[in-house]
Amino acid sequence: MSEFFRIFADMKKFNDLLDIMSKLRAECPWDKTQTFETLRYLTIEETYELSDAVLNNNLDEIKKELGDLLLHVVFYSKIAEEKKAFSIDDVIDEISEKLISRHPHIFSDVKAENADQVKENWEAIKLKEKGRKTVLEGVPKSLPAMVKAYRIQEKARGVGFDWDNADQVLEKVIEEFREMRNELKTNGTHERIEAEFGDLMFALINYARFINVNPDDALERTNQRFIKRFNHLEEQTIQKGKSLHDMTLDEMNVYWDEAKKNEK
Repeated sequence: MSEFFRIFADMKKFNDLLDIMSKLRAECPWDKTQTFETLRYLTIEETYELSDAVLNNNLDEIKKELGDLLLHVVFYSKIAEEKKAFSIDDVIDEISEKLISRHPHIFSDVKAENADQVKENWEAIKLKEKGRKTVLEGVPKSLPAMVKAYRIQEKARGVGFDWDNADQVLEKVIEEFREMRNELKTNGTHERIEAEFGDLMFALINYARFINVNPDDALERTNQRFIKRFNHLEEQTIQKGKSLHDMTLDEMNVYWDEAKKNEK
């Protein structure tokens, strides 16, 4: 009986959220004017804020940002309900059905021995479900370039188009670097240099995938380290009554190295 009351309480919490959304939609001047289009960029922003919280391993912030994203799911569903298009119940039903159909190794008799086989099955099922003509058709055009490259490679792997091991990919990285360097040495056109640089980045992202490193996460963590070290450099410079513009690179590197030591 206690389990029944727990489930009932959880349902009540969700229904309370739906009621709050309905009240806001009916009475709040800002909420009343929102559309799918006006919410879109806010949803993207909330997703990036969740990403920051995850990278910082800030559990309190992750909790808050998940709440913000849940609000957006409810908000979109409320607008759709007003349009008589679909409801939050339809959203829940759809994802439940999708999870069951795309996990036949759990809910049916399909075998999947490891995570790679699960991914391969997932991509094959998606291709059939949506009637797509090409494997890469499902990669969103608006994804950031690095994330898009990673997803393209994952989808290609799903149909067996991939390298056998990480060493092969590393050789490809070296090959692409040499080709870019050759373009630079021979005064290649900007278009050729850009193309070779793009090939090098694509190969590096591929290598990251093979060594189980998310390239976007890795680059963002490097961004954060750079910001922290550069802020230390600026703070120390101001404390000494100096200006960065008047300092040599060697002088700046003293504070930079100091910031690196403080991280350890």
